[in-house]
Amino acid sequence: MPRAFHIPGVVFLFIAFVLLFLVSISLPYLTALDFTRIHFNEGAPSTGATGGSVTELRFGTWAYCFYETSGERTCSPTGNAYAATVYNNQDRDSFVTIGSSWTRGLAVHPVATGVTFIAFLLSLSSHVTFTLLASLTSFLAALITLVAFAIDIALYAYVKHQMGKLDGVRTNTNTAPAFWMTFVSFILLCLAGCTVCFGRRRDRMAGATSYPVSTKGSWRDRLRFRR
Repeated sequence: MPRAFHIPGVVFLFIAFVLLFLVSISLPYLTALDFTRIHFNEGAPSTGATGGSVTELRFGTWAYCFYETSGERTCSPTGNAYAATVYNNQDRDSFVTIGSSWTRGLAVHPVATGVTFIAFLLSLSSHVTFTLLASLTSFLAALITLVAFAIDIALYAYVKHQMGKLDGVRTNTNTAPAFWMTFVSFILLCLAGCTVCFGRRRDRMAGATSYPVSTKGSWRDRLRFRR
């Protein structure tokens, strides 16, 4: 495969793998990499974990973490399909729950990471068969990442809707770094798949035109050669 196409494809796949790998770790291990982040501007909401007033709530791949007014950070037990409940105040007059059905799909991110890693390994080879497999695997990883990003959007929209139901609490729900890292990974995987595919096609076209073409000269050329 021409290096002009090969090297960018490998770089795209490597960057996408690193981003998805970090997103797959996420909370509670990498506290800055969450998908949805809620800031509580007014009121004194609390969670069922400690009962203290919460100023910020973050949703990650394996857990949610909340920050109390004292600055202390507390995370839920690590695991897939976790659930979070937020109360409007210490008296717990009203509450909202983000069920496990909305966080279970976040486990798709590690799956996308694994497929991306396989595509990256295949792209290191310049063999025609491996480059074809690398292109197909890149598009497969992009499809899985798109599904993961759709799950992130659904979680963000649902959390924003639910937090608006809390009485006496004014919230600000935003997308977080892991949300956008997933989107960037999807773009990079699409670029990597196209780059590898175009590189393979150009390599085949170059091979098809590399055969020497024999031409027969005229009788005048033959006489001139004999002289």
